[in-house]
Amino acid sequence: MKASQFHIATLKEAPADAEIASHQLMTRAGMIKKLGAGIYTYMPMGLRVIRKVEAIVREEMNRAGAVECTMPVIQPAELWQETGRFTSNGPELLRIKDRHDRDFIVQPTSEEVITDIARQDFKSYKQLPKNLYQIQTKFRDERRPRFGLMRGREFIMKDAYSFDRDEVSAKASYSVMADAYRKIFDRFGLRYRAVAADSGAIGGDLSEEFQVIAATGEDAIIYCPNSDYAANIEKAEAAAPGVRPAASQPMTKTPTPGKATCEEVASLLNVPLQTTVKSLVLATEELGEKGEVLKVQVWLLLVRGDHSLNEVKAGKVDSLKNGFRFATEAEIVDHFGCKPGYLGPINMKKPVKIVADREVAALSDWICGANEVDFHITGVNWGRDLREPDVVADIRNVVEGDPSPDGKGQLAIERGIEIGHVFYLGTKYSKAMNATFLDSDGKPKHFEMGCYGIGITRLPAAAIEQNHDDKGIIWPDALAPFTVVICPVGADRFPNVKEASDKLYAELLAKGIDVILDDRGERPGAMFADWELIGVPHRITVGDKSLKDGQIEYQHRRDAAASRIAVSDAVSHVVAKLAV
Repeated sequence: MKASQFHIATLKEAPADAEIASHQLMTRAGMIKKLGAGIYTYMPMGLRVIRKVEAIVREEMNRAGAVECTMPVIQPAELWQETGRFTSNGPELLRIKDRHDRDFIVQPTSEEVITDIARQDFKSYKQLPKNLYQIQTKFRDERRPRFGLMRGREFIMKDAYSFDRDEVSAKASYSVMADAYRKIFDRFGLRYRAVAADSGAIGGDLSEEFQVIAATGEDAIIYCPNSDYAANIEKAEAAAPGVRPAASQPMTKTPTPGKATCEEVASLLNVPLQTTVKSLVLATEELGEKGEVLKVQVWLLLVRGDHSLNEVKAGKVDSLKNGFRFATEAEIVDHFGCKPGYLGPINMKKPVKIVADREVAALSDWICGANEVDFHITGVNWGRDLREPDVVADIRNVVEGDPSPDGKGQLAIERGIEIGHVFYLGTKYSKAMNATFLDSDGKPKHFEMGCYGIGITRLPAAAIEQNHDDKGIIWPDALAPFTVVICPVGADRFPNVKEASDKLYAELLAKGIDVILDDRGERPGAMFADWELIGVPHRITVGDKSLKDGQIEYQHRRDAAASRIAVSDAVSHVVAKLAV
């Protein structure tokens, strides 16, 4: 490709709404152009990156035995109504009507459609296993789209779905996909971690996220430096504490004027924050046939003052599995006789269910609110001063330095950007849609399913967050819009420069190398700045002075300075660099 034939539209400044590096740099490099909130045009330079991502994903998916198809972006609501997701999904699911007033959705994912295909086409166990995938546009109506392609509303995703006859074979299919994902992300040349994850709204019991490591990542990745243990913050297990010590202090109502937080109380009383307990009040609702609220149950969740509640873990508690909300101030006052800030499990007006984090259940002589403004209670002990909690569970976020659940060291935390997710679904969707096949005994059986997603357009943004400097993007070879750029200096004035550049360009093309020749006639400073911003990893500069010595200049995007090499060695030098 020659630059004069291509579309290069770099900008000196990023738009005001671009908050993170990938959004700023993709816009400045002319890779994306905003059309609306969370909706972008993929410009030629950016589209080349996306196509390279797709090519690697497609090759590894095909190699793993998956078969490509394409499902409609617009899907009839009937399928989503079968699984209940038409109503259970929030406003992120974009619902539309056609001219006949029939309901449709703009797909955010395609479990329903693929399950409908399976129940029509896969009649016998002899047709299994099967894995179908697509690379297709998706839409999620994010409340606050931001960060460019990192959290847009329209995006491209690769989603795959496996169908098996039993759990054993389904988990084998899951393992094949998890291995394929590792090969995909290895080929991208990015630093990433595969971490145990919660299945969330998709459902299922086995799940892993693939996270690109980046300081700007939205997700906290928990890992043990001494072992293979890794999980996201929602899934990471807090190790069980030791045995509860015996009580050693009397329970005392203590004045804490104006001190409503655990940190303030600990500072006032000159005690470790770990001896305080914070109270969080939730509510669950029992609904009638018409959706009316029949009964509200209030719950008090207790976590140590230096810890924070993990809402996903709380949602695993049996009585909270069907959903909960934070209690209203009126409900809190009704049950505790006090506004938030001084709440605790002692001297409540009405009984509530108590869920204690395992660390709190193992505490003695702890401090909590007195259910009276400006007072806390010190020296609280289970059994002696209040009944044991109704439920003891791991409901907190782990923190750096916690023991690793595998017993092989202490946990560390780094930031990551989720770019892939694999799920074992079981029969969640096949049962909801009555998708069955005939097993070897001649009886119908529900498919065991898995689903596997990669954010195709999110991945380039994640790669930039991990690989950039003050000059611009630094692409790994596998993702760069062009792998090599040739920059002739003064080609319009020096025929030898033009001739050498054209010859080198032809030779690199003949080697199958993705090279662009910048024949725009730009000044060297502007030309170099463009390609540093765009992030092409390998640059060759051809100038009259160096050519007279039989040399050209080579510089990798990460190199501080260029190095001179013989013109005759230029192609082999680049080929060797690409093989590293």
